[in-house]
Amino acid sequence: MAPFQTSVNLGDDSRDGQEIIEVSILPQDETWGDNTTAITGNTSEQSISMEDVSYFQMSDDRGVGFACQRYLERGLAVLLCAVAFVSPLAMVVLPRLGFFPSAFDSLDLTQNERLRLVACNAECKGMLVSLAARLLLLAIGLWALFLRQPLAIMPRIFLFRSCALLLVLISSFAYWLFYIVQVTEGARAIVSGSSVVDYKTLVGYATSYCDTLLFVHYVAVVLLEIRHLQPLYHVKVIRSPDGESHSYSIGQLSIQRAAVWVLQRYYTEFSIYNPYLERLPMSKAQRKAAAVSSFKYYDVDGATPAQQQSQSRAVLAAHARRRDSSHNERFYEEHEYERRVKKRRARLVTAAEEAFTHIKRMQQPSAPQQQHDQQGDVGSTVPPAIPLDPQEAAQAIFPSMARALQKYLRVTRQQPRHTVESILKHLAHCLKHDMSPRAFLEPYLVEAPVLQNDKERRTNHNWSLICDELLSRPLSDGCTFQLIQNDVSLTVSIHRIPHFTVSEEVVDPKSNKFVLKLNSETSV
Repeated sequence: MAPFQTSVNLGDDSRDGQEIIEVSILPQDETWGDNTTAITGNTSEQSISMEDVSYFQMSDDRGVGFACQRYLERGLAVLLCAVAFVSPLAMVVLPRLGFFPSAFDSLDLTQNERLRLVACNAECKGMLVSLAARLLLLAIGLWALFLRQPLAIMPRIFLFRSCALLLVLISSFAYWLFYIVQVTEGARAIVSGSSVVDYKTLVGYATSYCDTLLFVHYVAVVLLEIRHLQPLYHVKVIRSPDGESHSYSIGQLSIQRAAVWVLQRYYTEFSIYNPYLERLPMSKAQRKAAAVSSFKYYDVDGATPAQQQSQSRAVLAAHARRRDSSHNERFYEEHEYERRVKKRRARLVTAAEEAFTHIKRMQQPSAPQQQHDQQGDVGSTVPPAIPLDPQEAAQAIFPSMARALQKYLRVTRQQPRHTVESILKHLAHCLKHDMSPRAFLEPYLVEAPVLQNDKERRTNHNWSLICDELLSRPLSDGCTFQLIQNDVSLTVSIHRIPHFTVSEEVVDPKSNKFVLKLNSETSV
């Protein structure tokens, strides 16, 4: 960046018929982050100007469509689970509340016989206790499996989850259908020569329905939580454009669930992508050499065709030599950059350690010691220490290491991520918890994981999933998909882990005997 900026003012006033142009040179203040972005309009008719933001449609994470897509499936699952959970209770309570009177009114029974039919004996009460215990276990299972917040919104349906909910729906419909038929038409016991409804049978029916829901929950746990635990595939994730890669082992998942699984590992294990490091920063000598080499020389005098041909051959030869030595230049640039980073890091660590030595936590003295200190301070000229809170202490010691930290963040291109306010807040947090200088410098020295970046700590992240196969299909050998967000893309390759055949080989113990061979040339 240039140390000065120019300001040009065009005036309408004229002096002697001439237009006045005032040019003033303004000194540029040194800011914390010295990276600048130039916003220019493109001259091509087919290009889009960066100043026209109407072409860039940003997705609204708080719109009605997003809310419906996020909460519709979860709301339907909660509603279906609630209906299935309340159904056994309703089957037991409704006959006691006087519902389905046609099952009793159509029979020629006395009042005592009707009360005896809806009464619950000791065996029936034991069944009710068993039903309550089953419902308690079912409630815990439903809360743990279906009522938790989903980790991601997938473009396709979750096949196994939908199958489990479909089984719950079919079971609820079938049991309610047969329950109504049983109460109104069948399931009657022989009492006094007449067929009447038996309440104990209804309780057993509700218990059977609860058992069915427990079995469906067990199948859902196997399909959703246990099936994918056994590793079957090798996953390799490559990030573009910096080329960082990681490898994992994964179980049998669908493509969209595998994409969510990869994103979880990406945000917790990959380093922070820094686009400013795509081109290594040059030192002053390198910038000077680049500026000198950027000049072009022109021969204003006339030249013969032979001279022009020799000059063109010399230029081509110079370009060829420069192209052949480009790897050497890159090697020395990287070596010089690593040296500068290590130098700035050593200065930063030293400055932080010296700054932390000026801060000491105050110990609350006892009453006799405090009285003795007050008596001793009467004749003393040293003023007492002023207590500071963590924020004030951070503001007091930060200037002593601010320059070293600024230079390190500048050479590592991290200044866009860290502001003075965030650094002071982190420093106050470290002082409050008695953390060491190395612990304070950890966010700046270690650029991992991705979630350490404050800009990545958002509620929702939008990624685009690209795959040639249907996203709800399970993973297969050779499958490849890509996840894209702005300038970052993750290419995921799936390969099946081979089947291993391990055979046993028995070694004869007599073969573990050795003979010493002596030779005149050996040292033994």
